[in-house]
Amino acid sequence: MIQLESVSRDYVTQAGTVHALRDVDLTIDRGEFIAIMGQSGSGKSTLMNIVGCLDRPTSGRYLLEGNDTGGLDQDARARLRGCAFGYVFQAYNLLPRMSALEQVELPLVYQRTPNRRRLAAEALDRVGLLDRMHHSPQQLSGGEQQRVAIARSLVVDPILVLADEPTGALDTQTGHEVMELFKELVAERNITVIVVTHENEVAAYADRTLRMRDGRVISDSSAPDAQPVPLRTSQS
Repeated sequence: MIQLESVSRDYVTQAGTVHALRDVDLTIDRGEFIAIMGQSGSGKSTLMNIVGCLDRPTSGRYLLEGNDTGGLDQDARARLRGCAFGYVFQAYNLLPRMSALEQVELPLVYQRTPNRRRLAAEALDRVGLLDRMHHSPQQLSGGEQQRVAIARSLVVDPILVLADEPTGALDTQTGHEVMELFKELVAERNITVIVVTHENEVAAYADRTLRMRDGRVISDSSAPDAQPVPLRTSQS
C-alpha cells in the first residue's frame, strides 16, 4: 500500500541544512501494524508526516496504492488526508467546548457526509464511549479523551491510522488499553496502523518495528510472536 523510494527530507535553517530523512526505502502492506522507534531527531516524526501527506519529501517518491503523491496539488492532498488517513496525537487535540460526539462528527462535517451523527455515534461505540458521547473533554479522563481522538480518526473509514506517541500522556493501564484497541482495529478492519514511539513497551504491540537513527532506517524487524509487556510510566 505504501512505497517510499529514496525519500529524503531536508530543512534549511540559519545554522545550515538539516537532513531529517536520508534516502529512505520502505514498503508497508495493507493491514500491517508498524512501530517506528528512535531518539528525538532520528527522523521518525518526519517519516510519519511524509507518509501522512502532512509534508512533502525534498527528493524521492512516495507511492500510495501505486499512485505518486508527488503530483498532487494542495487541494488533492487535503482531500486525501480527509478521507484516507486518520491521525492520533499525544495531546488529543480536542476542542474544549465540543462534546465527544461533536468532536468525532467534525471530519464528516468538513466532507459534508450524510448521517454524520449516526456515524459518529457508531465510532464512539467502537471505542467503548457511547455513554460518554455528550461529555466535553473536561468531563473525560485522559484515556477517554484519547479514545475520542481514535474514534475521530476512524469515523472517515481510513485505510491508514497514524499515531504519534499515543500513550505518552496516559497511565499504564490506559496505555495498555489503547494499544490493544489498535491491535483490534488491524485484525478486524484490516487498517494499517503506524505508531511513532520511543518506548520498547509500546513497540512490542506492533507486528513490525522500524528503528531510525540520523534520518535513516537502521533496522526493520518483524516479531509475529512477540508478547506485549506492561507499559512504564514516569511514576512507576
